[in-house]
Amino acid sequence: AVAPLGQVSELAEQLEERLFHLYGFHNELIQERLQALAGGMERVEEARAELRHVCCTVEAAYRDLCL
Repeated sequence: AVAPLGQVSELAEQLEERLFHLYGFHNELIQERLQALAGGMERVEEARAELRHVCCTVEAAYRDLCL
């Protein structure tokens, strides 16, 4: 039996609503993960800067010892 047009329309609306909620939920998850990634990248950059500073300090100490 073929479903009446009203039922099809109602089902389409329900599906659209569910998809909208799913999209919103996944969008929030993606945003959270992007923020976490940005925070992680920031910490990596800070660690790299600190490491560069340590390397420069060690290099300067070796130069002083050698001279």
